[in-house]
Amino acid sequence: MMRISQSDLIAQLDHLAHEGGLIAPRLVDGVLLYRPVGGAGEIIWDFVRPVLSIKEFFFAPTEQLMRIEKFGNEVRITETLPQDKQIIFGVRPCDARGLLALDALFLQNEPADPYYARRRENTTLIGLACENPGPTCFCTRMGGALDDPQGMDVMLYPHEETYAVQAVTLKGQALLSSWGIQAPIEPALTREVVADIPPQEVWPDQFEDAFWQQFSERCLSCRTCAYVCPTCRCFDVRDEVVPSADGSQVFERIRTWDACAGEPYRRVAGGHNPRPEKGMRLRNRFYCKFFYYPQQVGPLACTGCGRCIDSCPVNVDITEVLNHMALRGA
Repeated sequence: MMRISQSDLIAQLDHLAHEGGLIAPRLVDGVLLYRPVGGAGEIIWDFVRPVLSIKEFFFAPTEQLMRIEKFGNEVRITETLPQDKQIIFGVRPCDARGLLALDALFLQNEPADPYYARRRENTTLIGLACENPGPTCFCTRMGGALDDPQGMDVMLYPHEETYAVQAVTLKGQALLSSWGIQAPIEPALTREVVADIPPQEVWPDQFEDAFWQQFSERCLSCRTCAYVCPTCRCFDVRDEVVPSADGSQVFERIRTWDACAGEPYRRVAGGHNPRPEKGMRLRNRFYCKFFYYPQQVGPLACTGCGRCIDSCPVNVDITEVLNHMALRGA
């Protein structure tokens, strides 16, 4: 495996930043986030993981899907597919696994989502293996690993003042070649994911467990857990009127993140809500991650990043749910 010194890596990242399109961990008003950087000097190197995952650069919190213009009886629809290329540096393995979970829905199920697909196509991921996981990280329980290259294009493994370099994909190999590193492609080995979670057969029997109502008493339905999660992917679509000076009618079709913890999430025409209670909504969140999504799509919808634990203002802990369900299945 090839190696690169930290000084050379910084020089290459600095060049990419000056060209534009480099995203990396940096501080924004004291909060660590993946954000565009204007130079390598803005990059934070010693970190567990940013507060938000890289999901927002593929599945945007708010995005325009199309523009609709009406001139008399003529209607013009313009799809607004993203065009910009981007390189994301410092991607943790849990975040790359989050993208693999999203790929299963947005790319591998028909019809593929063209907005997500275009961003995936236009993005190069440079992974950085974890050295010191945080106290709320539980990726290994979900079958992950601190040095897992799956989902990356390039993987870096820090060692003292150098990094071992792995070209995982053709895209990654091309990037390394532009740095003067002729690295052979070493695809990430498909590992059998062995997650330490309650087996599938346990979940249906606990659907009516009083635990869900009791556990939800502390929940605020604030939806923060879904917004920081690298795999939550629910969204809402609406049309908004855009002011027009030429007499035409103009609308934007907007897609925004949504979350099943929100009270109006499942409300239908006429006002009926099949999940009117917090316990029902909180239960759905965990069943979705560990039962519904694996059954319907394939992968677990949790990477064990621990962001939901860190961000919850009332200490709703996903590992507490897993431990409870494991006891029920024992």
